[in-house]
Amino acid sequence: MKRLHTSLSLLTSAGGSLLVLGAFIALWWAASTSGWVNRAFLPSPQATLESLRQGLSQGDLAAYTWATLRRMASGWVLASALGLVLGALIGSSVRAREWIAPTLEFIRPLPASAVMPLAIALFGLSGQMVLAVVAFGAMWPVLLATLHGLAHVHPQLREVSRSLQLGHLAFVLKIGLPNALPDILAGMRLSLTVALIVSVVGEMIASQPGLGQAILLAARSFQASDLFAGIVLLGAMGFVSNVLLALAEHRLLRWQRP
Repeated sequence: MKRLHTSLSLLTSAGGSLLVLGAFIALWWAASTSGWVNRAFLPSPQATLESLRQGLSQGDLAAYTWATLRRMASGWVLASALGLVLGALIGSSVRAREWIAPTLEFIRPLPASAVMPLAIALFGLSGQMVLAVVAFGAMWPVLLATLHGLAHVHPQLREVSRSLQLGHLAFVLKIGLPNALPDILAGMRLSLTVALIVSVVGEMIASQPGLGQAILLAARSFQASDLFAGIVLLGAMGFVSNVLLALAEHRLLRWQRP
């Protein structure tokens, strides 16, 4: 009965999402075909789909998509590893949190785009520069989530670790990180979105091959349908990656559910 109720809830949610998407596309079609907005700036959905089809089958859009996807994934993996390691090192020590937290709070609000001039000075206009900025921008959600999860380990779990005479490293690996896993996975989902955004911005600024560069070139040449095709691909990439990570999170956190 519970499984049936869950299935009905999922179907209702999916139906509502499709309804909203259909209404959005209908509004887009009406705005582009009725002359509310000049077609030079807002192409019709049909023109966008045609540009998407041609770009993927005959043009460079598939290669650009793969370049952005690879850059996003590489930056996200690097950011997740750095955030997890640094968060575990800092979050597992009260003294380290007291000493380093003010510095983290100073650096954390800096937008990734603000450090791009420094990254350009260090790495030049290269793919390494974009990767470094993506890793910097996407690291913070994971790092802060790990810090929060380790700082809020239940006192009874700490008493258990002392009773079992667990060392510091054993406590972090066997109790601290598993307890912080829900926070870490939530931070990783947010980090993936940040990685995609910063990858696109980096491609635009550093003229690196990718969807960011394709969208910028389409905008400069007033090819609105190509521009919207790139935007649709970015939205699809973000949606699919978020769904896959949500499924992984659901599977990894099965032990939390009765």
